[in-house]
Amino acid sequence: MQKYFLFLLLTSVFSIACSNTENTKTKATGVNNETSQPIVTTEKPSDTTPPEEDEQSDTPNNPLTPSGEAVVTTTPTTEAASSRPSPERTNVSPAKVAASKTTVPPAPQNSTNPPTRSETDAAVTTESPVTVAEQPEEKGKTSAPSPISSDETKTDTKPLNPPPFSHQAWDELLKKYVSASGKVNYAGIKKDVFKLNSYLQDLQNNPPQSDWPKNKAMAYWINAYNAFTVKLIVDNYPVASITKLEGGKPWDKKWINIGGQTYSLNNIENDILRPKYKDARIHFAVNCAAKSCPPLLNQAWTENNLNSNFEKQAKSFINNASFNKISGSKIQVSKIFEWYAADFGNLIEFLNKYAATKIDGKAKVEYLEYNWDLNE
Repeated sequence: MQKYFLFLLLTSVFSIACSNTENTKTKATGVNNETSQPIVTTEKPSDTTPPEEDEQSDTPNNPLTPSGEAVVTTTPTTEAASSRPSPERTNVSPAKVAASKTTVPPAPQNSTNPPTRSETDAAVTTESPVTVAEQPEEKGKTSAPSPISSDETKTDTKPLNPPPFSHQAWDELLKKYVSASGKVNYAGIKKDVFKLNSYLQDLQNNPPQSDWPKNKAMAYWINAYNAFTVKLIVDNYPVASITKLEGGKPWDKKWINIGGQTYSLNNIENDILRPKYKDARIHFAVNCAAKSCPPLLNQAWTENNLNSNFEKQAKSFINNASFNKISGSKIQVSKIFEWYAADFGNLIEFLNKYAATKIDGKAKVEYLEYNWDLNE
């Protein structure tokens, strides 16, 4: 029994000795018999060294693209580094781009497909890049004009019927700015000149027609004479007298355009009203903006009120002591009766139609001085 135990002890010692001898040989030769791989005897870094530092020690320098730009990748294999796209490549796989998280510059555009985005937006950063062909469609949507419906077209092209011409605007101005005695508030009309100009434009656009009744045409021309006279004063207001304008001859200036023809105030009175209608009462209707002139009626003349206003104005003017002084044997009358004597015929007979005092047929006739001060 003792011999058996002694044998086991010797066997164990021999095995240990052989093992130590083998290890010593391995260290001496630097070769692992089992793997036939060289064993690096250099001491390993400590376990606290980060993995990133091991990788950097293997590849100390980052590779550069042909343009000199550094390409950063997290795959430390030779295959991944060689597959990094360069700026000249045009067929970049979206899958590889997404896998490597590499920013790829945009592919060069050809002449038929101009770029539609900025350089910043053109870089490939997503797995599904947008093609150039898709962009113009979106821009087209925002710039296209909204269509016009057929109903709108009909409305725009449908002619509008203008309101019928009337003297209502002029009538409103006269009632507002002219007193019953004919004093004119030119300063007030100047503030309301837009309405006056609008009425004058209506006059210009609606000349008398050949089929108009006589009274309608006469009323038109009387209103035109008075309204354009007021316009002349308002445009130059304040002014002391109408005779201060146009070198003392404002009635000769042609500036009134009606129906394509240009008239002066004298044209309206002496070439239309007087010779065409041959009614002396016209002189009590037209107003020359002077104090000695028959007062301006504070309402518009119309076809319907023409005759009644003629009679009213004639009677009022002839019997007003500010304009005429009448007695049985002597009369002092306005120079209007002298200037337009041909229109009145036998003056005493004409005056007796309206005069409150009966004038003798052989009464002495004198003419008063005319006051050209403004009738305000």
